[in-house]
Amino acid sequence: MISRLLSSRLTPAARQIPSAALRRSGPTSQHVVASAPRAPFSSATFSRTRPHHLNSPRRWPLGANAIHNLPAVRHASFARVIPQLAMKLIRLPAMFGAAMIGGVVYLQYQAAQAGTWAIDTFGKAKDAATSTASGAFEGLGGIWAQVGQGWDKTKEEVKGVNVEMPGWMRDIYEGRTGKEEGGSGGSGGGPNEPKRSSVGAGVAGAGAATAGAFALDAEGQEDDRSDDVAARDDQMMMLTRKMIEIRSLLQTIGQTESLTLPSIVVVGSQSSGKSSVLEAIVGHEFLPKGSNMVTRRPIELTLVNTPKAHAEYGEFPALGLGKITDFSQIQKTLTDLNLAVPEKECVSDDPIQLRISSPNVPDLSLIDLPGYIQVEAFDQPTELKVKIQELCEKYIQPPNVILAISAADVDLANSTALRASRRVDPRGERTIGVVTKMDLVEPQRGTQILNDRNYPLKLGYVGVVCKIPQESKSLFKRGSANILNAISKNEASYFNSHPEAFGEGTKVTTGTSNLRKKLMHVLESTMSASLASTSEKVSRELAEATYEFKVQYNERPLSAESYLAESLDAFKHGFKSFTESFGRREVREIVKNELDQQVLNLLAQRYWNKPVENLTPEEGQTVLKTLEELPKVKEQDMELWKLRCDASTSTLTKIGIGRLATSITAQALQESVQSLIQNSTFSNHPFAVNAIREASEGILRDLSWETADELEICVKPYKYRVEVDDADWRRGRDHIAEVLKRELRDCEAAAKAMEEQIGGRRKAKDVIGFIDRVKRGEVVLEGDGVGGAGGFSAALLTKGREALFLRDRADILKMRLSAVKSRQCSTPANKYHCPEVFLDAVASQLTNTADLFLDAELLSKFYYQFPRRLEQEFRSLDESTVERFAREDPKVRKHLDLVRRKDGLEHVLKEMESLRLLESRERERGRRDGTRGEVPESKKKGWGLF
Repeated sequence: MISRLLSSRLTPAARQIPSAALRRSGPTSQHVVASAPRAPFSSATFSRTRPHHLNSPRRWPLGANAIHNLPAVRHASFARVIPQLAMKLIRLPAMFGAAMIGGVVYLQYQAAQAGTWAIDTFGKAKDAATSTASGAFEGLGGIWAQVGQGWDKTKEEVKGVNVEMPGWMRDIYEGRTGKEEGGSGGSGGGPNEPKRSSVGAGVAGAGAATAGAFALDAEGQEDDRSDDVAARDDQMMMLTRKMIEIRSLLQTIGQTESLTLPSIVVVGSQSSGKSSVLEAIVGHEFLPKGSNMVTRRPIELTLVNTPKAHAEYGEFPALGLGKITDFSQIQKTLTDLNLAVPEKECVSDDPIQLRISSPNVPDLSLIDLPGYIQVEAFDQPTELKVKIQELCEKYIQPPNVILAISAADVDLANSTALRASRRVDPRGERTIGVVTKMDLVEPQRGTQILNDRNYPLKLGYVGVVCKIPQESKSLFKRGSANILNAISKNEASYFNSHPEAFGEGTKVTTGTSNLRKKLMHVLESTMSASLASTSEKVSRELAEATYEFKVQYNERPLSAESYLAESLDAFKHGFKSFTESFGRREVREIVKNELDQQVLNLLAQRYWNKPVENLTPEEGQTVLKTLEELPKVKEQDMELWKLRCDASTSTLTKIGIGRLATSITAQALQESVQSLIQNSTFSNHPFAVNAIREASEGILRDLSWETADELEICVKPYKYRVEVDDADWRRGRDHIAEVLKRELRDCEAAAKAMEEQIGGRRKAKDVIGFIDRVKRGEVVLEGDGVGGAGGFSAALLTKGREALFLRDRADILKMRLSAVKSRQCSTPANKYHCPEVFLDAVASQLTNTADLFLDAELLSKFYYQFPRRLEQEFRSLDESTVERFAREDPKVRKHLDLVRRKDGLEHVLKEMESLRLLESRERERGRRDGTRGEVPESKKKGWGLF
């Protein structure tokens, strides 16, 4: 905004002045006319001018004002003495304004670095308190450096905005001097231009991708690599990233350990600073910490360099938590996952997978293991030490690279990590020694440790000081801010202060940035060495998988989604066939059978015999004798039988036909759906069975309430009057005859089964005969035969009463079956003599109304909604649920595993082929460089993969 104001206000003044207004005003003047090209407009331009006469009017051009015609002159001797000083004085106000803008931008985007700088500045001021002037100068210089950083950032932002501005201001922003305007002179900001802090931003030109990964642009570090070395590092990181991707793919395939690429395994004792080294590499505090043993599971840490990303985040692929930008939340999650291991199990070999993406990390594959312990604490299991050793022993086997962490204040002879690595790597060919806490020993002693000859390592030792300065923790809370700057600055301060011990001539490797470089180069070379053999093994595995896929499954592709779609389509096809076979006729049969049972219940309640509950003598005429007299009853004596028939008819029409018919039809539909499930592929999937059952139950429940109420309204007229014509009577007569026959067969079968329970037909006959005599009063019992009577036990008498009831029921059914077939029951006029036929005819009319309504309102709507509800339910499942569904079937799981294995191996080979292309491209580049097809010697290391 300030730049636009300056531009709009000062641009008119900088326009070209007409030559007529620039003539000399007198012979004694010692001014030289400034002709175009001229210097930018400033207050010095009008140092001496000749005023115009007020009484001589002049006409100005249209759109101009007085200032356009002012002559611009400069002192000749002044221009010859110090021309550069004038230019800088002209630009000074604008530079201060732009610098303030840059300072605001810097404070906004780099608050964490400002806090660290402020602490350091205050510390310097305190140490230099004896020299006030010197301290003030130092503070001013530091402030100017910080403002300069913001100034550079503002320049970049302004350059990216398409804003019209005058040339002189554009020159200020671009850092050009007066000589450059004239076509000659020095370069931009000069040697004292402030260095921009760019953690995570990378550097321009070659090596931009690896500058942030190696922390070469952090405070305290300088990227002094040549263009060739930077390009080689970029290619190396690209190669490493590819191989890490291949390693991750091999892990997902689930093959043997022979099909894995190496990782860097971090081992060390609990007090060696292992966590600090990993956090320094990542640039964040994210590992679990606690007073007791917190790390109980291996942490497979994959670092992914993302140079174009503006945020750093972590992911737990196995948990599906998404991208976590708060590293304190990552720390909490890791702590919870580790503490989930019971204390009695000590440690677990189930790894935690963590993936961190950031522009500040190199591409690395690290495995953090629980730290070695010397003695178990009182609250720790006795076998903890052994279990930790066994777990570490499993991971440090070839071809993994071992990162052995040792503290400088502990003799290397007592380093647990080095002793463990020498057991599996006696020649030290794949072990990197990291010596932490270098600031706790004398510099000469530190040099001796890094040049140790008692425990020589081919990959050497690296000395680091990974602790975060305490002063950076006290003033500002870092939260998830990057700690790389603080660590790099602290390391550089320590190692640079002892050049005789850690300088270039000592040939020792120090610093986290150098450790990052070494890890990248070692991992790349180790992976490259294993890649050729791994490629051959993958080819063999793929050939076996392809053969098995062809023989067992006829090369039929399968995925969890396709299996679900095929299963759903097959089920829907079966359901469609069911809808064609289950219609109104089936509903009528279901409802009529239920009403037949209701008719039999009403007949038994009002016409037939009841169970024999005791052995007391009966008074009056028996039911059997009464029904025998029904056909002969006169019209004037039919009153009792009319009441019975009308009451039975009223009860039948008022039992709730709507709810009864709807519920039994819905139940039949639900049973049919369950049968379809059992005969489909869904039968092996409990999840699908539950989903389909819940869908059908939900639809039927919603439809049943409305359908039942509307059906009750439709059958309401039958509650007051039922008209039965001759055709209805004939159909009812034929149907009830069949119903009575079935009931008679069931009754006789039950009576025969009871005879067998009593002990045979003869014994049953004796028991029934004794009970008959008691009921007729021929035998008098004392105490109602509770304890037995007539030589029969109480249990036997109970069964005898049941047998007597079944015998009488069978006799009544035979008699009524004969009555229904008689001439008397051939016409509706004798409905009171033949109540069975009339009740059946009423039930048939109720059934006709019910099946018509149920077919239109229940079946049709269910057939329409059910397949669509299934489609909606199954299509909306997430990927993990679909995968879990498919794997519920053992055969499908085996097929899916084979397909996934085959596809994964093909993908791995494809990625390896891309590495071959990288290698061939490097060779072609070497051929163009004049090396006759050979890779340049400076770039051979790590290439030649295949």
